[in-house]
Amino acid sequence: MDIFIYLFAALFSVLNPIGTVPIFVGLTQHDSQEERSRISLWTAINVFIILLVSFFIGQYVLSFFGISIDALRIAGGIVIVNSGFSLLSGKINKKRGINKKIETDAQQRNDIALTPLAIPMLAGPGSISLLIAFHQEHHELQEMIFSCLAILAIAVTIFAILKSAHYLARILGASGIVAISRIVGFIVISIGIQYIVSSIINIIKGNLM
Repeated sequence: MDIFIYLFAALFSVLNPIGTVPIFVGLTQHDSQEERSRISLWTAINVFIILLVSFFIGQYVLSFFGISIDALRIAGGIVIVNSGFSLLSGKINKKRGINKKIETDAQQRNDIALTPLAIPMLAGPGSISLLIAFHQEHHELQEMIFSCLAILAIAVTIFAILKSAHYLARILGASGIVAISRIVGFIVISIGIQYIVSSIINIIKGNLM
């Protein structure tokens, strides 16, 4: 159960679905409530599939390219820390990897559940590297079951938040969303630093032994 709570909290911090609320509102402002619900559902499904594939198959991709888990954790830690600093400083890029052409195209079509919502706004390098590293440390059957449940829970949470995005935007307002993002940013920085520190310690121990 501790694994479930830890992974859910880590994924929630890194994915930051609250920070996606204003972007979702902007992209779906002309859609009906039914269409918003459909987009919310498919965004959650896409994120679930991406995270699940990363969790189970990501390690084989690393093996193919000869990348060590410690190198991945350091790289992922840097990405996570950078995202955390952006959230904490309030200077996060609201488009999160979306160029003008993609943004215009997204606004002209209804099906935005995969891109840009699921990728790159929610499931990005930080969450993918986090899951690959997590699988390396927790690969027993019971641990994997709790991990999958945590991934499912975060997908359900994303669906609930996006489905209520327009309502939350009115309740929280711009300042409320920024405040929550900064709190989450501090947690994200801590997760990233922990990944970097633990990987450096593992490398030092490996070279000394």
